Amino acid sequence: MQEYLSQFAAQFAASIPNIVTALLIFILSLYFARLLSNVLKRVLLRRKTDSGVTQLLTQTLLWTVVVFGAITALQRFFNVTAFLTGLGIIGFTVGFALQNVMQNFVSGIILLMQQPFKVGDEINVLNFDGVVLQINLRTTELHALDGRIVILPNADVISHAIVNYTRANRRRVDLPLVVAHDSNLEKVRALLLSVLKDAPGYVIAPAPEINLKNFNDTSIGLTASFWVDTSVLKPEHAADAALILIKNEFESKGIQSPLPAQTVYLKTEQ
Repeated sequence: MQEYLSQFAAQFAASIPNIVTALLIFILSLYFARLLSNVLKRVLLRRKTDSGVTQLLTQTLLWTVVVFGAITALQRFFNVTAFLTGLGIIGFTVGFALQNVMQNFVSGIILLMQQPFKVGDEINVLNFDGVVLQINLRTTELHALDGRIVILPNADVISHAIVNYTRANRRRVDLPLVVAHDSNLEKVRALLLSVLKDAPGYVIAPAPEINLKNFNDTSIGLTASFWVDTSVLKPEHAADAALILIKNEFESKGIQSPLPAQTVYLKTEQ
């Protein structure tokens, strides 16, 4: 027993320099990790980077430096390379089993980095229209326009087309209209162009357009298009207000909408 204690004391005394060096390396790695992450955080805040991206990058830098410092410190005692090789094999097995989770995680990082949308934006993705509530590392949460809360996997979000309504400060509104077949088209066109200028949110450029779409024996189909400032009014609300103005103006100017026509055949007995 005494001999064992003597050997242990001798081995411990011999390893003291390695222990001190390892602790010093690890402590310095913690210090530099916090220092570098704080510097990066200040730079990102100065550039008004999104809070989610800022947190992701600073935490990634912090733990990267800490892990590198821990590996360097452990290298003083044993061959870390062989140990990491074994961990890599285990990690590959676990990663294969959790590939969907990892795919969503990586997609979340890409979304936070590229920022095709941010919290508060109104978007369309995967046939859902809604306002972005949260962008997490695995999912994106939407408040759909019909009131539903939709949670979408980030991998699905990033692999499909994303329409960001909020970033478009001007949107075109198309109004399908029908007038009677005998209407004066030049009069109708001039009237519509005049009425659209009074629509809420109307902007001068691009200029409004009135385009003939189709006609038949009883009606003529038109599309009245104009642009609105989305910071003033949503396109659907602008369309509603414009249709009310057009209806009132048509009635005051005597422009008729076609009535449904039916042909009735009467058969008389001889």
